Amino acid sequence: MNIPYSWLKELIPALPPVSELEPVFANMGLPLEGTEDTPSVPEGVILVEVLSTEPIEGTKLTKIVFDAGPEHGQHTIASGAPNAVGLPAGTMLALVTPGTTLGGMTYGVREMQGVQSWGMAASEKELGIGEQNAGVMLIRAGEAPAGTPLHTLWPADTVLDVEVTPNRADVLSALGLARDLAAFLELELREPPAGPAATGAGEIAVSLPLKGLVLERDTTGTYRDGCDHFVARTVSGLQNGPSPLWMQRRLTLGGMRPRDLIVDASNYVMLELGQPTAMYDRAEVQGDQILVSFGLRQGEEVRDLLGATHAVGGEDLLILDGRDRGISSVAGAFGSAGKAKEGQGVLGIAGIVGGEHGHVTAGTSSVVIEAAHFDPVLLRRTSSRLGLKTDAVYRFERGVDPLLPPRAADRLVGLLAEAGGQPHPGATRVGNPAPSLPGVITVTGDQIRGLLGMHIDTAEMRSILTRLGCEVTGEGDSLTVQPPSWRVDMHIWQDLAEEVARLHGFTELPETLPHLRVHSSNVGASQASERRDALRRTLSGLGFQEAVTYTFTSDEEAAKARAEAPGVRLQNPQTHERTALRTALFPSLLKAAQAYGKGERALLFEIGRIFPAGGETERLGLLMRGDLAARTYQDGVKGSFAVFRGLVESFAAASGASFELRQLRGDEVPAALHPGIAGEVLWNGQPAGWLGALHPEIAQEFGLKGDTFLAELALPLPAGEWAFHDPSRAPAAWRDLAIIAPQDVSYGEIAAVLKREGGELLESAEPFDVYQGEQVGEGNRSVAVRLTYRGAKTLTDEEVDPVFAAQIDAVKAQGWTVREK
Repeated sequence: MNIPYSWLKELIPALPPVSELEPVFANMGLPLEGTEDTPSVPEGVILVEVLSTEPIEGTKLTKIVFDAGPEHGQHTIASGAPNAVGLPAGTMLALVTPGTTLGGMTYGVREMQGVQSWGMAASEKELGIGEQNAGVMLIRAGEAPAGTPLHTLWPADTVLDVEVTPNRADVLSALGLARDLAAFLELELREPPAGPAATGAGEIAVSLPLKGLVLERDTTGTYRDGCDHFVARTVSGLQNGPSPLWMQRRLTLGGMRPRDLIVDASNYVMLELGQPTAMYDRAEVQGDQILVSFGLRQGEEVRDLLGATHAVGGEDLLILDGRDRGISSVAGAFGSAGKAKEGQGVLGIAGIVGGEHGHVTAGTSSVVIEAAHFDPVLLRRTSSRLGLKTDAVYRFERGVDPLLPPRAADRLVGLLAEAGGQPHPGATRVGNPAPSLPGVITVTGDQIRGLLGMHIDTAEMRSILTRLGCEVTGEGDSLTVQPPSWRVDMHIWQDLAEEVARLHGFTELPETLPHLRVHSSNVGASQASERRDALRRTLSGLGFQEAVTYTFTSDEEAAKARAEAPGVRLQNPQTHERTALRTALFPSLLKAAQAYGKGERALLFEIGRIFPAGGETERLGLLMRGDLAARTYQDGVKGSFAVFRGLVESFAAASGASFELRQLRGDEVPAALHPGIAGEVLWNGQPAGWLGALHPEIAQEFGLKGDTFLAELALPLPAGEWAFHDPSRAPAAWRDLAIIAPQDVSYGEIAAVLKREGGELLESAEPFDVYQGEQVGEGNRSVAVRLTYRGAKTLTDEEVDPVFAAQIDAVKAQGWTVREK
């Protein structure tokens, strides 16, 4: 937020110089992003009063006759500025007098189209005080005597660029920032003029949405009424035109472009008090009525004051008039559903932007002032959906003082009255802002001291909170605090502790080692992160490289990889290739493998979240293609399914878990895998995902030559308990067994039978040969298995043979055959 130093100095007369303020703002928690010295208007520029204007025939120039004051007298200039046409007598201009050098050019007297042009009427940009360059700078009639040097009215200043955090909406104004500065520095605050207070009823009838009729609910299920405080006042007899020069100067230094008296006054009140207001041409407000209503119907189009069209709906709050209705009561304003009836003119989208209907123009002479408090959540939703981010909604969505509308309306009435307006003494005030006010907070000094880890007297706490505008009661160490209405960010006692620390001074915090106090709800909170780190370390140790890919995908990419079609769409996709959230990890890994080039080795893993139809979940994806180790002077390690499975099995062993692979057949096989090389991963005996070879058709789609192997496992993986066992000192006993079974019987099924009958003596069952041929019959295969037995002592044949015989019997019971010697 930009604020001129002179404005703060006016509100805090004893304010230190600019050079001393940077550490002050930093200690307040409102650091300065920078300061900018702004120059005054150059010498040689004076105010002149327009006496008459007339177009110069055959040109686009205007002849202006003006009075330059007693020292210079009357002169003329020829101007091509579009806003010079038809200037009323009495309007004042900024004139660069002959002999003045400005922007590297020295101005004099020259003849233009038969007119002796004495100097030049300048724009704000030409004077170096603003960005407006579309016409000459217009100054309100009677601002100062003709011939007054402009630099005396527009002196040099320093603009402070204050960084405001989202929770400190109370300092988004000159008064709010000065209030906080005065409290921090313990200086006297001089409040801005209050404006004439209203007496009696106003001329404009105002209706708010009725409780219980509005169909908008918040996340807690509570009805939102949209607006809980609305003030309307009227001012007539205005002559719209340039605003006072002092107001133009403050608006310009505050980062806003001056427009005209009425608009500038509204913007000025927002910068001064922090309350956005709206101004409507009273002649356009039909029926002298204003209705605050949710939209008529979904997709209704509203044109704003700049001519842009916005599609609003039932969840958007609108400001309407009583056009063609003659409504005289709230009951007549709303239908049974609580929506406004069709036919009302839309004055604006509440708290965001004014409408084309009723907006202020150069000919506006009577205005309706709106100062209201709107629901910040509703306004944020509407502004985000419509893409409208204005200065008004920037403040409303952060939290405006619920009690501020009457003061802002009175201040605005006073400014317009100073400019010649005739205010109506009454005001219309409706709504109940009490529910939006911060509630009472109770706390003890010991609680605050315990949280801050430093000693601050309870009396000092009372003083700090009182300086901030709080009402503090309570005896002894107890504090009962009612925050001021403008501090809508104060909800809990920890907020009070922060304010105490801030004004006491963060630099006073002692340098002590903090005491670790872990809440019971946080115990084990880091376990998920630690598990991920352990996975990364283990996989990296096995030679895998981590890939970090986009969470976004497209229908085309999912279909190409035969993954589940995306179901969660992005409203604003980055590109046409990233329009939805992914449903699997392996398509991203396949795209990453493409980048390695043809024949290049790729050993990748990724830990990420996916969004299938069953709901969001976290997965581990693995990919291998190419040789595990390239051939050099020694034989390398060829990439194969057995190698990939061995890596995953090693990963499980390093994680303290058991690993099994159950063959998948038919419809069980994931669409991305080869029908004959696919298995379900059993991690600690529990299903955890799948592993297999990439389907050749998908490999062709992605341009991946050679075998590619994939695995995708659900996280967190079932945990394994680490245990240490002394290696057995007893030797092992071996038996070899060749089993003939149908080809569709997997080794896993054979191993399960052998392990079940092997009991505690069986240490392992490992295949060492597979044979298919005439000797075993068509459709069959022979699987040779080495059985290893081990006990607490050296085993004898008498101990091993019964177990081995039981295993043979179990095999035969399955209908399989044992090959004899």
